[in-house]
Amino acid sequence: MPMPRRWIVVAVLGCLLLGWWLSNPPSSLPAPATVAAAVETTRADTSACPLPPRVEPGGPPLQSKVPSSMPPLKTEGATLQPLAGFSVDARVLGREDYRMGREAEFSPTDLALGWGRMTEDAVLAQLQISQGGRWYRYRWKHDPPIPLGEIVRSSANMHMVPADDEVAAALRDVDAGERVRIDGWLVQVNTPDGWRWRSSLTREDSGGGACEVVYVCAVSTY
Repeated sequence: MPMPRRWIVVAVLGCLLLGWWLSNPPSSLPAPATVAAAVETTRADTSACPLPPRVEPGGPPLQSKVPSSMPPLKTEGATLQPLAGFSVDARVLGREDYRMGREAEFSPTDLALGWGRMTEDAVLAQLQISQGGRWYRYRWKHDPPIPLGEIVRSSANMHMVPADDEVAAALRDVDAGERVRIDGWLVQVNTPDGWRWRSSLTREDSGGGACEVVYVCAVSTY
């Protein structure tokens, strides 16, 4: 008796699936660790937000020259003049979100970041860290755990300007105590009505105007 047509179809599909499996064994599939590593980094479209040279893990922030061919960056309501490439691998000392003020139109979040010895638990345990009014503050009870100049050079309050909605969502998930990597550009925000907001270009300063304004192209936490 001839085989029913539906069984013929099933048999053919089974052969096709077996052939695919033999040509794509499980060893050729990406390992779970590879998939996880790919998910950790959120990156904007590199055509609209090209990445600068990246800092080595654990190194001090890397500031680099802007390519002469790089055009101004665009965001809703402003043009961003790139001043320097910027890549930082740091510990999050604190975060503060803002909804009020002209700055909040472009940067809804400030991150206070530390590198070098400002990532160490023994140092941070002796500091009281706070944020507010777009400032980052630190206090100690008796003597500073490390020289004050080192605290200034090894930490900063940074205004985060997300390149797109995905980067903005990733920044919203960053918490104090985490390690974070930020890659982007130090910028000056220019609006059509003449308002300007300019980034600091040194890690040696403190006080008014010492914060970095960072256009964030990529962010990852670990």
